[in-house]
Amino acid sequence: MSSGEMEHTLLPKTIALPVFSSDPLSSNAYATQEMMLVLALAGTMAFSLVLPISVAVATLLWIVITSYRQTVKAYPTGGGAYRVSHENLGLYPGLLAGSALLIDYVLTVSVSMTAGVDAITSAFTGLAGYEVQIAIGFIVLVTLANLRGSKESGVLFAFPTYGFVAAIYLMIATGLVRCVGGCPPAESAGMEVPVETVITFAVVLRAFAAGTTALTGVEAIADGVPAFRYPQSRNAATTLTIMAALSTSMFLGISYLARGTGVVIGEHEEQTKTVVAQIADAVFGGGFMFYVVQFMSAAILILAANTAYQDFPRLSSILAADHFMPRQFMNRGDRLVFSNGIVILAIAASVLVWYFDSDLNRLIQLYLVGVFISFTLSQTGMVTRSLKLRPPDWRKTVAISGFGGTVTAIVLLVVIYTKFVRGAWIVLVMIPMLMYLMRSIHSHYESLAEQLGRPDRKPVDRRPGNQHVVILAARVDAAAARAVGYARAIRAADVTAVTFDRANLSPWKRLAPDIPMQHLETRRSRTQTLKALVRAKRRDLTSDDFLTLVVPEILETRSFFEIILHPRLHRLKAAMLTEPGVQILDIPVLQEDIDPEMDDSQEPGRNYVCVLVSSVHNATLQAIEYAETLQATDIRAVSFGLDPEATEKLGNDWLNARIPHPLEIEDSPYRDIGRSLTSYIKQFEADGLNRVVTVVLPEFVVEKRRHQILHGQTALVVKRHLLFAKGVVAASVPYHVQEERALAEPSRT
Repeated sequence: MSSGEMEHTLLPKTIALPVFSSDPLSSNAYATQEMMLVLALAGTMAFSLVLPISVAVATLLWIVITSYRQTVKAYPTGGGAYRVSHENLGLYPGLLAGSALLIDYVLTVSVSMTAGVDAITSAFTGLAGYEVQIAIGFIVLVTLANLRGSKESGVLFAFPTYGFVAAIYLMIATGLVRCVGGCPPAESAGMEVPVETVITFAVVLRAFAAGTTALTGVEAIADGVPAFRYPQSRNAATTLTIMAALSTSMFLGISYLARGTGVVIGEHEEQTKTVVAQIADAVFGGGFMFYVVQFMSAAILILAANTAYQDFPRLSSILAADHFMPRQFMNRGDRLVFSNGIVILAIAASVLVWYFDSDLNRLIQLYLVGVFISFTLSQTGMVTRSLKLRPPDWRKTVAISGFGGTVTAIVLLVVIYTKFVRGAWIVLVMIPMLMYLMRSIHSHYESLAEQLGRPDRKPVDRRPGNQHVVILAARVDAAAARAVGYARAIRAADVTAVTFDRANLSPWKRLAPDIPMQHLETRRSRTQTLKALVRAKRRDLTSDDFLTLVVPEILETRSFFEIILHPRLHRLKAAMLTEPGVQILDIPVLQEDIDPEMDDSQEPGRNYVCVLVSSVHNATLQAIEYAETLQATDIRAVSFGLDPEATEKLGNDWLNARIPHPLEIEDSPYRDIGRSLTSYIKQFEADGLNRVVTVVLPEFVVEKRRHQILHGQTALVVKRHLLFAKGVVAASVPYHVQEERALAEPSRT
């Protein structure tokens, strides 16, 4: 899908409800059960508290929903708790909210899939023992569906969501009718559970905390406001209200029937049926409708993960835009979804399911901490914002959000108190670790931005006399001949050649008698030998000189397998990028483009140089200076506008920098810069002999390998496409990023 189709992917309320509300709606399938598992510790008499605690949970849900209605109106660009906390409470509260939400979304997928599989094994007990494999299989299926696009997955998931709501309402209505003369007993009615404790306030608090699983996912709509059709805030607020009405009515209905039918469930009981399954069995007397309820429960529990699949990638993209996560999370895939975030979410959730052996009771202990941290910070942030900006009805917002924040903060303390030793400590440890990681990522990007703008590292004006060339000739063939012609055409200050094969010396003298060739003895690896050579040459040059390693190569086919089948040369090129002050110029020639009757060593008459840029900084200026040493027929900068705001800023910065070359901003409708660039350079009709196109690529090179993942690898993707483009030469101009300890030492690269 092209970027122009973005508006067509926005969701109407009928589709947005199942997309963003499947998690809170599906939690009704297990929220009552989790509450009863805690009360069972005090014996079956404690089940009399199910309804009062359910009413308290439902009240809390409406308080939170009312507060989030204020949030979606104030923040139509999405971001939910992270955006509210970051802008109103500061950096670390924002990171706290963002970390809690990311962990919560991973747990949403794990818990939903596990609960869904439990519903399946309740109906088909023969599948017990295969829960992990089934859960991971469903994660893969939901991942593939979401990679197809938000709207497509929403349409797919609408039927199970609405089917679940209809089935639960039918079960509740039938149960209420049958309860007029006395509720039918559940299969576990009358059973006794071992009493482990008396009914205490602590037990009630634990049961309340367990019941608040019904609130999971209610923040999803606030995170995903930009996915709604216009008017986005109003549609999001309306969907929130509908979701709250459906969720609370189903939750209270299930809790009433659980009490009325006498369902008994305990942690130590050998039962395969869930609370909802026992209610459906009692109300419908087994039969067809029992299986319908189980099927719909399983379907929505599995597809409830879709809420996380919508919001984890979206929140990741917002954090990446703020430089707290790798930039790749901002990239949209072929179907206009944040595919990198979707894949990472699937992997993390699968690991959790495997590690906890698809045990719902163990997983759910980790679940609520992140939920209530985000609730509390979001509402506190809304209070701060209202007091600061004083918008219309600000007193109402302060009252609603202040009360909601106080209540959710109390619940957060209860959750931590009651669930800490049962697994919540894991989340409390993971959140600060994730915060530290995000802060470190942000520090790296800040350091990079500082270096890219440092005046002492700005390049000076350089010309062809500042260019020095070394040709690496693995063989003396057509590619080597074109390298000779190219080197002569750019009028470098000096040109030399090196080879690892002594047999190349004689044919090289016939090909280029004016260019001396040196045979390199490889006592160590070829890479280390070549590095030693260029380091020695680099020491003899000034800091204003460029040293270019030209690598000619012949490709047998246009297949990507050329890189896999002949990895040595490509590994060598990648290794040479880490050498300070060395540029890599690749001259690939397809076997099918070689004409034996042509003189491949002739100087090309036209050399069109295109510098690929994304912004104006020292790395870009260095690449332009490099381009000016190539005796180009024409030099132009090219950028592919993926973001309108960034494109406008680039144009303004280009004019302000007074760069004496035109900037062309091209469209990349499918967000594939490699293909867009190869299409763009076709206008030059390059043949590799008379006409050559040189694409200059500024690249960041970091000292620590782990930092490389923080950069988008755009140059690598572009070079893969250019490798098979006829008459195109790719020049990598690395910009070496120093560590913070080296920033105090002025240098020029």
